[in-house]
Amino acid sequence: MLEPENNPTASYLVDPSRLLRFLVSKRLSGFANAGRRAKKRVAVEKKRKAQGLPHVVEYFHQVDDPYSHLMAQVVAQFAESYDIEVVPHLIRATGGRSQPEEEKLAVWARRDCGLIAPHYGLSFPDNAGVVPEPELQQAANRALTKLGAKDFLNQVEGISTSLWSDGSIDAGQVTVEEAEAALEAGSARLAELDHYSGAMLYYAGEWYWGVDRLFHLEERLRELGVCKEPGQPYIAPRPELDVRGVDASGLQLHFFPSLNSPYTAIIYDNTIELSRACKINLHHKPVLPMVMRGVPAPPSKVAYIFFDVKRESEFLGVPFGNTVITIGEPTRQSYSLMPWAKSLGKDVELLSTLLRHAFAEGIALHRKKNIKRAVEEVGLDWTEALKHLGGEDWKPFIEKHQDEMVEGMGLWGVPSYRLCGPAGEPDLEVWGQDRLWLVAAEIRRRASL
Repeated sequence: MLEPENNPTASYLVDPSRLLRFLVSKRLSGFANAGRRAKKRVAVEKKRKAQGLPHVVEYFHQVDDPYSHLMAQVVAQFAESYDIEVVPHLIRATGGRSQPEEEKLAVWARRDCGLIAPHYGLSFPDNAGVVPEPELQQAANRALTKLGAKDFLNQVEGISTSLWSDGSIDAGQVTVEEAEAALEAGSARLAELDHYSGAMLYYAGEWYWGVDRLFHLEERLRELGVCKEPGQPYIAPRPELDVRGVDASGLQLHFFPSLNSPYTAIIYDNTIELSRACKINLHHKPVLPMVMRGVPAPPSKVAYIFFDVKRESEFLGVPFGNTVITIGEPTRQSYSLMPWAKSLGKDVELLSTLLRHAFAEGIALHRKKNIKRAVEEVGLDWTEALKHLGGEDWKPFIEKHQDEMVEGMGLWGVPSYRLCGPAGEPDLEVWGQDRLWLVAAEIRRRASL
């Protein structure tokens, strides 16, 4: 189904009024404001110094979360490499609106961590299931509950490895009730700080997710001068995205972007450039925004996303932040032009332009004149475009893409990718702008077969 009849998100958010769209866009742009972030960092550091406090990083570990298992392998080294105090917490999955599709999320997380671990110099047990046995989870939580902060950091890797390998875990004298109390306290602290996920690091008002975002925190701490050996490389640097000299003309890359996705906005052009650089056969398959498909987005999650996308955009060297959201009718109107633009070989260029307008230049796509601006910018005729604007031809076109991504691949977030070929190789199916490097690595490998 293109859009669910009973969308759990209120209709006034799926199709906001002009005033609400303006207010929400201003707030989201604020989360992505680098100047505001810099001022907050200065204020927080000034307060820390005035109070004579150490640099405190809080770590939230969820034993059945695959990303926490990867973090468990580096958190002790991280604590040792910086003049910081790491305070660990045990948590349980938040679930609900912050973590929808729990069963699919568990399957995806296990698969994803198995794929990325070797590229970070880490490991994930090959025989690990989607989630460890409940009895082993309980034993792991009990074993970790009895430990002080330093011992927790030093032993969490071994306990986590035993957990995911169906090994034995010594829970000591800690009772189930004591472990439950620790989980309640850690989960309450996570909620107090307005977050929802495991494998998270929290430092001075900012969140860092697992090994994927650890380098951002390392960069911040190095700027503060608390790295014990500044000449040493980052513990978990982002793997390189490189397809130079690769001929992937025998492979297929299916790309699922969305017009209202900030993560899509910052990786869209890089994806197109990569496809052209290695001559891979690109299949461009836009889908509706998640909220329009019935996937909830609580305010705390949206706030974190925009903050996170801003620093990822800076890492990528891509402009981002001056936003006017395209949820609802602007997306429908823009997508109504896609089949026509595709027939003229301009769909990729048009969506790129629309994304740039919406997320970097603050150009409101709920105004028809700005859709016209994008159409003419890519060399298309507006008079001809008007024959297609607001039509219905796009609906089966987009619905087919959504069915392929959600039902066929088991993914619901954007951007998503499916890499196919050569014969005999299973399809690589991944989700997230921070997985394009993995797609590139697989393209390199597969093109050489």
